[in-house]
Amino acid sequence: MSARQQDRARVLVVDDEKFIRDILADFLGMEGYIVRTAEDGVAALSELSNAHYDLIISDLKMPRMGGIELLDAAGTVAPNAVTVIMTGFGTVETAIDAMKRGAYDYILKPFKVEEVIRVVERGLEKQRLMAENLRLREALSLHKVSEAIAASLSLEEVLDTLGHTALDEVKGDLVSTWLDDNEGGYFERQRRIGAGIEGKLGELSSEAFVSFFQESPFVLEHGPRGARFFLEQPERPLISLVSVPLRMKRRLLGWIAVASVTKTKRFNDGHRKLLSIVGSRAAAAIENARLYEDLRATFQQTIEGLAKAIDKMDRYTSGHSERVALYATYLAVRLGLAEDTVILIRQSALMHDVGKIGCVINLNKPGKLTDDEYETFKRHTVYGRDILEPIKFLHPLIPGVHLHHERWDGRGYPLRIKGNDVPLMARIIAVADTYDAMTSDRAYRAALPHEVAFDEIERCSGSQFDPEIAALFNEGLDAFREDLKSKGTKIPD
Repeated sequence: MSARQQDRARVLVVDDEKFIRDILADFLGMEGYIVRTAEDGVAALSELSNAHYDLIISDLKMPRMGGIELLDAAGTVAPNAVTVIMTGFGTVETAIDAMKRGAYDYILKPFKVEEVIRVVERGLEKQRLMAENLRLREALSLHKVSEAIAASLSLEEVLDTLGHTALDEVKGDLVSTWLDDNEGGYFERQRRIGAGIEGKLGELSSEAFVSFFQESPFVLEHGPRGARFFLEQPERPLISLVSVPLRMKRRLLGWIAVASVTKTKRFNDGHRKLLSIVGSRAAAAIENARLYEDLRATFQQTIEGLAKAIDKMDRYTSGHSERVALYATYLAVRLGLAEDTVILIRQSALMHDVGKIGCVINLNKPGKLTDDEYETFKRHTVYGRDILEPIKFLHPLIPGVHLHHERWDGRGYPLRIKGNDVPLMARIIAVADTYDAMTSDRAYRAALPHEVAFDEIERCSGSQFDPEIAALFNEGLDAFREDLKSKGTKIPD
């Protein structure tokens, strides 16, 4: 493979004899390689720390630091560089031992230049194949990342995946994701710092990025000189910077910027392409996640609005739906349910009496309901289901609305199901609803004291209520009520 195909590979020649260094530098330079030299392992490590090298040719025996020590240290400083050891006939066994420790090959002194060039070509070919395998692994990883980003409707998950990918795959020291604030400006939404990076890295200049991306839809790439315009007052100088815009059609949603403050870490075209692919997927996912958040907010507002409309029907039950939601949420958390499930239970509790809109009886009459009135009242659970049925995004709330008057012993309504056949959501709301109903004023009676309602929940455990849920409700209820009062939440005494 020619040096031209290697795209000007960089070679470091390490030998304590200047004559050998100069000969190899001249001949390898004529082959088209970029060659630098060092007189021993210590000088070589300094050079490796300041620049990238593809291949190291190192003498075995040198003052201060020999080839074996350099081989071990280079594995940390320049892990992707291929190392070739030079040795005399008397130390071949040591050279072979070096190969066992990671060296690619060895060259015997005195050497023929043609032989050295062949070893260099083979070593660089090996490095090319290793890099290609690495790119294939990166492509597979990138595909998985892209799929994860595209599948998520959570803005936090999208940004977390984006940040981790930029650190792990692009190998950045600083990853900063910026989003628009919907008011014409941009703010840093997320920042991640690589492991082992110390010192203040400085603040990215939003004005510089906005100015660039408004003029160009393409990727921003800068070395140290240009990058300083994008990072304000860093303690460590910026070595390399790559950034891609997050766009939806022509609208700039923001950008992701990856910076390096490590001398040997400079971004290349492969990093640019990888970040561009991830960024394009992320832009669409961010837009979808924001739309989803807007829908969830609208969903929540709809539920709360309906709950307030229900409570307005009956001055005696003002705030009832919100308090039932509070108690149901408290119970769901005590049961250790997933956050999404807790949210659904709260929403269903807010809506549990929506069917009362369909009841034509006077729910505020001071006396006891007649049998016919009570049968009509019981229909509110079915009416609630019917009201929610045409609204697809409210379907997950239906079990709690429809079945919160079912009983553990099967004597409830509307379906007379029992035990675990009653959905968990409905069993939770049943306890919360009953407790708040007992401790609230009604047209036909005054509110019962907390202690009486507490005892009634315990008495009806195993008959009206799921015994586990009833026990959990009562166990922490006093502490929960005190917590609500300390936060200024109004609840019946």
